[in-house]
Amino acid sequence: MTENTPKLRAALDDVPTYKPGKPAAADGPVAYKLSSNENPYPPLPGVLERAVTAAGVLNRYPDMACAGLMAELAERFSVPLAHLATGTGSVGVAQQLVQATAGPGDEVIYAWRSFEAYPIITQVSGATPVQIPLTGDEVHDLEAMLAAITDRTRLIFVCNPNNPTGTVVHRAELESFLDRVPSDILVVLDEAYIEFVRDAEFPNGLELYRDRPNVCVLRTFSKAYGLAGLRVGFAVAHEPVAAALRKTAVPFGVSHIAQEAAIASLRSEDALRERVDALVEERARIVAELAGQGWTPAATQANFVWLRLGDRTLDFAGACERAGVIVRPFAGEGVRVTIGETEANDIFLRVAEEFRKEL
Repeated sequence: MTENTPKLRAALDDVPTYKPGKPAAADGPVAYKLSSNENPYPPLPGVLERAVTAAGVLNRYPDMACAGLMAELAERFSVPLAHLATGTGSVGVAQQLVQATAGPGDEVIYAWRSFEAYPIITQVSGATPVQIPLTGDEVHDLEAMLAAITDRTRLIFVCNPNNPTGTVVHRAELESFLDRVPSDILVVLDEAYIEFVRDAEFPNGLELYRDRPNVCVLRTFSKAYGLAGLRVGFAVAHEPVAAALRKTAVPFGVSHIAQEAAIASLRSEDALRERVDALVEERARIVAELAGQGWTPAATQANFVWLRLGDRTLDFAGACERAGVIVRPFAGEGVRVTIGETEANDIFLRVAEEFRKEL
């Protein structure tokens, strides 16, 4: 660094860089990408047509208030308009939440391993991340998270289902946890994968937030709805929190195309259920086959599976890539594999079967 180099915040020195799922090589043997939890299906019926029409006014700024989408969300989820805020995917809203609650000297608690954006958005805000290891069953350790609360704690993330393990916190445990968190600490229930949940004991965050002013629920159109490329998510929270989110939002961040596509997606609920049911059925097949091969995959309720491989993680990811699928490795820990096209899933299962024989 020279004298002429602009001075940047020292807090950024230790901020990890977000690592997106590796794409399939355009000119190589890899045919399938199972590394980003994307929906393998095209947009829902009517969505592409509405998005194309919306593209006709790209010369205009989008509605910064997302009024049409907000009205649809309020009706769809039976929440007041004043309790809603939108952003560039649920991760964009999560960053707004950190900006609204935590700064230098403050602490943000979350499980680990969990969504890898949490430490990034926390440290960018200047706050201190407090990572609480998962239990041996790959689930949030809520008791340890409670014990980690200090007078500097401002925000707690509960990723449910958890990314990358797919595991869930059940209703009784979560309610007990929420009842014991101090009321001046915001608890964010990140439910990016809720549509894939089939566990009867899973708590819907929208039921929990209604009488808890310190609970905020995050949702996204990127996963089940298949709009990952358009970046639109939303939060449901009581008015003071929702208002703060609207203040910290990037102006005009959610494009007109994204707003219109999200509205059309909400109006295609029957098709959404059919596609999600098909992915859940495929998930069950994959988990059963992995168990039959001798693996013990985490009890996933998301659109992916998690295999803890330790120091063999990168070896497994390399074997998958050579066979034609890209998975998401977390070096030294494990791999997350998205439920994708049947052909891709079958390739992954063949690699897993062969690799298991080496362990």
